[in-house]
Amino acid sequence: MRQIKPLSETQIKNAKPGEKSRSLFDGGGLYLLIQPNGSKGWRFKYTFDGKGKLLSMGIYPEVGLKEARERREEARKLIASGVDPQVNRKAAKAGRLERSTNSFETIAREWLAKRATILSPGHILRIQRQLEVDIFPWIGGKHIAKVTPPEILDVLRRIESRGAIETAHRAQSNISQIFRYAGSTGRVSADPCWNLRGALTPVKKQHLASITEPKKFATLLLAIDNYVGGFVVKSAFKLAPLLFVRPGELRQMIWEEVDLEAVEWNFTASKTKPEFTVPLSTQALKILKEIHPLTSGGKYVFPNPRTPDGSRPLSENAILVALRSLGYTKEEMTGHGFRASARTMLDERLNFRPDFIEAQLAHAVKDPLGRAYNRTKFLKERREMMQAWADYLDELKKSEKGGAI
Repeated sequence: MRQIKPLSETQIKNAKPGEKSRSLFDGGGLYLLIQPNGSKGWRFKYTFDGKGKLLSMGIYPEVGLKEARERREEARKLIASGVDPQVNRKAAKAGRLERSTNSFETIAREWLAKRATILSPGHILRIQRQLEVDIFPWIGGKHIAKVTPPEILDVLRRIESRGAIETAHRAQSNISQIFRYAGSTGRVSADPCWNLRGALTPVKKQHLASITEPKKFATLLLAIDNYVGGFVVKSAFKLAPLLFVRPGELRQMIWEEVDLEAVEWNFTASKTKPEFTVPLSTQALKILKEIHPLTSGGKYVFPNPRTPDGSRPLSENAILVALRSLGYTKEEMTGHGFRASARTMLDERLNFRPDFIEAQLAHAVKDPLGRAYNRTKFLKERREMMQAWADYLDELKKSEKGGAI
């Protein structure tokens, strides 16, 4: 049998295509197949279980002579150990596909796509960024069923170590939701985050979040104007920053207490609090007049959409849910936060007297003689203040649309 002389790089480079395919043999079953179009591909010819087989080894020059020989030797070792290189390659490819399909990142993105139908684009973008920056680099490529509690804890500790305690807790919550989603689709049997309960530094309770920076508040106001929820909820949502009353007081506003002619709202928040007057700006009055034809036949200005007879007010979470739908987290803004926003900007931006502001917030402020202010205390001044506040909010929105404040 004629011995085959091994190929050289020069021989391969200088090899020209012909009218038909031709082969340059290197020995040990390895040869270079040269096509009429000039392409050159490595092939490995071998016998397994008495059958002749052929295995592609890559395209030249991406796979050079040295690497092609290494691949040939790996294939020969498999044959020697009783493994068909073709079958082994198919199994490896299937394994890679299975790992890719069931990797933590793949399933996380699948879960996030499902959430996109119920969360705002801004909220989805924040979750996506956290996953890509804080989570995927460490466990994204792993098969989700092989991600362990210690590995998740390492990821969370990295976030925690930079002082982002709340972010670490949100990351744990998102990871847990991803595992529960994977469980519902039969790809994992349990949520490993259950084993991490109490492992992170507890989040310290803080005051209810509010936005007090004008430009950011303008962005929120524009988002409220573009809110696509029901008309009743949207009307309450638009009124919240204008009146900055407590969320429970706003949602339980009743028509009997609203005087559209006197342009004021007189209400009693509870049995332990005196009647209070809220002057209505022209902007607030417009919102109430718009919803009047729809709900004035019932008790509440903002009835619960789930009660056809209007016998119940909006749910206590209505404004909060609306904020979340716009992408604002509990760390950024709450329904109660409109009060802090108004208090800060009325003082720092519009320079109203603190006692006027506190009186409008219905806080238990007392005069020099120790008497609590009654519902009409500073009413004239508060009317002017509430109109100035509403006009200021309009200016914020106009400035934000124009790109500067």
